[in-house]
Amino acid sequence: MSLELEKLAFSLYDNIVPELWSSVSYPSLKPLGSYINDLIKRLSFMGEWVEKGAPPTFWLSGFFFTQSFLTGVKQNHARKHVISIDQIDFDFEVINDESKYDLSKKPQDGCYVFGLFIEGCRWD
Repeated sequence: MSLELEKLAFSLYDNIVPELWSSVSYPSLKPLGSYINDLIKRLSFMGEWVEKGAPPTFWLSGFFFTQSFLTGVKQNHARKHVISIDQIDFDFEVINDESKYDLSKKPQDGCYVFGLFIEGCRWD
């Protein structure tokens, strides 16, 4: 058995993401089982996007490079309204009551996102 395969086997036994996988995957501190479940959800989200077109809501924490998605949102808005992208900034609105919004359709401007995490604080 090669040294790489031995390291892979030890990682699987210890329930951690193998170093070989980490070098070509998104960063994650999750144990291997949770990492695999998360990977399956990510692949499902992206697969549906490819098959059915852009979804009405986007799983923000499911992206590998979130900044590129957010830049794309800004670019789409800039093109739609013929504004320089440098003049655009984000404004956020937290949706507490989903019944007030039709989340099955895209908003006129911007996008709906879910999957945000709050760290070091709480939501009131």
